[in-house]
Amino acid sequence: QVQLVESGGGSVQAGGSLRLSCAASGYTGNSYCMAWFRQVPGKEREGVAYIDSSGSATYVESVKGQFTASKDNATDTLYLQMSSLNPEDSAMYYCAAVRAVIECSYYRGVDAFTSWGQGTQVTVST
Repeated sequence: QVQLVESGGGSVQAGGSLRLSCAASGYTGNSYCMAWFRQVPGKEREGVAYIDSSGSATYVESVKGQFTASKDNATDTLYLQMSSLNPEDSAMYYCAAVRAVIECSYYRGVDAFTSWGQGTQVTVST
């Protein structure tokens, strides 16, 4: 089982930037698909960026051009660079992983991922 630990959340004013990190461990050497999700109280957890084993990222429409996901294979760390933040981006952010049996493009949504971090809170104020 992969262990994931997020960090980098915090409070920022609207228009600011934050970079989230997700340190991964426990890989078994196979390809993994990874993702960033976010959740606000009372709403479903939504995927905002999906990252395949090569590091290529796909974004949900609402964060395109605003968020950039990347992966450092040397340190097994996943990043989410967030810019031009607004209060609607306030949420608990989670990273997730699943061992890829098929192409990563097929792994979408909460139920597709088997390993989760504890989350890191992002709060954007006006």
